[in-house]
Amino acid sequence: MRNDQVDEIDKKEESAEKAGEALIERRQSNRGRSNRMAYVLAALSCVAVLLLGAYVVLFLGKSSQGEVGQEPADEAADLSLSYTQEEVDRLVDEARAEEAGRILDGIKQSLERGEAMASALRPYYPDDVVVYTDGRVRFFPIQEDLKKNSYLQENLVELEGGVLQYVEGGQVLSHKGIDVSHHQGQIDWGQVAEDGVEFAFIRVGLRGYGTGKVVLDERFEENIKGALGNGIQVGVYFYSQSINQEEVLEEASLVLEQIAPYKVTGPVVYDSEKVADSRTSPLSAQERTDMALAFCKAVEDAGYRPMIYLNMNAAFSIYDLAKLEAYDKWFAHYTHEIYYPYAFNIWQYSDHGKVQGIEGEVDLNLSFEDWTK
Repeated sequence: MRNDQVDEIDKKEESAEKAGEALIERRQSNRGRSNRMAYVLAALSCVAVLLLGAYVVLFLGKSSQGEVGQEPADEAADLSLSYTQEEVDRLVDEARAEEAGRILDGIKQSLERGEAMASALRPYYPDDVVVYTDGRVRFFPIQEDLKKNSYLQENLVELEGGVLQYVEGGQVLSHKGIDVSHHQGQIDWGQVAEDGVEFAFIRVGLRGYGTGKVVLDERFEENIKGALGNGIQVGVYFYSQSINQEEVLEEASLVLEQIAPYKVTGPVVYDSEKVADSRTSPLSAQERTDMALAFCKAVEDAGYRPMIYLNMNAAFSIYDLAKLEAYDKWFAHYTHEIYYPYAFNIWQYSDHGKVQGIEGEVDLNLSFEDWTK
C-alpha cells in the first residue's frame, strides 16, 4: 500500500474517532431530549462505527503484510484482510446513503402524522433549537454559556385529561397550576381547588397592541380573591405591548398597586409577545430586552419575585436571552416533549386544558418548584 494511501486512512481514522467522541458527548449533554432524538444519535453513531471498522480492516491488512524486522504474515490472511481504497470509499458511501434514507423516512413519517416542519426537523439537529418564526424555519445553535434545564423526558408522566406530572423515584416533584383572565368567565374556585390545582397566575391587565391603551382585567379582583380564599397560591402577570421605558414602568406601577392588598407568594410576570403588525413590531431585540429588565427590576425593588414569560418565538426572536439570565422563566410550549434546552421554572404545556369549576378551556401549567417554600 502506498504511503499516501496510509496517510489518507490515518486522517480518516482521526476524523472518525473525533466524530464518535462528539456524538457521545452530544448524547450525554442532551439526556432530556425525546426518544426520537436518541434514535437519531444512535444511528449517526453507527456511521462512525462503520468508518472505524473500515479503517481497522485496512490497518490489520497493512499490519499483516509485515513491518521491518517482523515475520511475513500468512498469505491467506493477507488476502482476506486487504481492501482497496475504492472498496473502502464504496462502503462509506453506502453507509451514508443508508443513514440519509433513514433520516428522510423519519421526516416523511413525522409530516404524515401532521407534525409541523420545525417539529419534524428537531430530532435531526441536536445542537440547534429549531423554531418556526417569521414564516420560515430557523436554526439557533444552543448557547453553552446559558443555564440549561436538567429535566428528563422519562420522568414526565401523563395523567387522565392530558395533565402532566414530573415524577422522580416514585415521588411527584411538580405542582399543578393554571393561568386565567376574564376570558375564563366566572370561576368556581372551590371546585378548582378540589381538582388539585395548587397555583394560579391571575392576569392583572394588558396594554393594547394597536391603541397602546392600558386596561385592567375586569375579573382580576374577583379571581385573585377567589383563588386565595380557596388556598391556591397566586402569581400575577401583565400582558405588555409597551414601546419604551416610560410605558413599561407605567405597567409595573399598575401591577404593584393592584397586588398590594393581597398575599402574592408567586412570581410577578412580564409577558410580552410577538404580534404581527402591532405597535411593537418596529422594536429591536435590544429595546425589548431592556424593557423586560426594567419591569423585572421594578418588581424586584418592590420585594416581589420577577419572572419573564417566553414562548419559542419570543425566546429566539425578540429577546437577548443572555441578558435575561438573572431572572426566572415561565416557558410556554404546547407539547408533551421537553425540548427547550435552557433553564425554566414553570411550563405552560397546554392551552386546551379542562379543570373543574371553569367552563371552557384553560391553560395548564406545571411548576417544577413549590411556591410555599
